[in-house]
Amino acid sequence: MTGIDPLELGRLRWRCRRGMKELDLLLGRYVEERFCSASNADQQAFRLLLEAQDTVIYGYFLGRETPPEALAGLIGRITASAPS
Repeated sequence: MTGIDPLELGRLRWRCRRGMKELDLLLGRYVEERFCSASNADQQAFRLLLEAQDTVIYGYFLGRETPPEALAGLIGRITASAPS
């Protein structure tokens, strides 16, 4: 997927700044490395993910919360690509 509006990409980068370092790293890395090449469905899922509260997102990544079906695949891919 190419042709992402630079203004939208900047807004997404800003929205990835969550105030929790772990989330900042996971979300920011996704935007920088994978968002532009992601499918439309994953891009929409990522936008939806950013609407959630930090504690909920963090719970998804730790496996403490079950994400909605629309987010489950994306959460799995972000988690799998995170450095250990």
